[in-house]
Amino acid sequence: MDINKKYNDKELTIEVGQKVDTVTAPDFQNAIMDEMGKFDSLILDFENLEYISSAGLRVLVITQKKLKPEGIPFVIKNTNDTIKEIFTMSGFDKILDIE
Repeated sequence: MDINKKYNDKELTIEVGQKVDTVTAPDFQNAIMDEMGKFDSLILDFENLEYISSAGLRVLVITQKKLKPEGIPFVIKNTNDTIKEIFTMSGFDKILDIE
């Protein structure tokens, strides 16, 4: 898994590449949690993400549960057809903000 963090003022974009699975999900979660309190908006850019497992989906739910009460926008962008299908089949397309 590749992770690249970019700040634009207080907006954080995290680019995630390759795959997020049981092995890499803890690193993915840590990459997000390490930045908590430093941003006013979070974008996850999945342009280079090829696969996400249930462990990766769990990280997305955890992230949303932390950010929503604080009113911090959280958006997932640039999903390919495979990732879109995973989100649709799991129902995550209805609970996450996916552009």
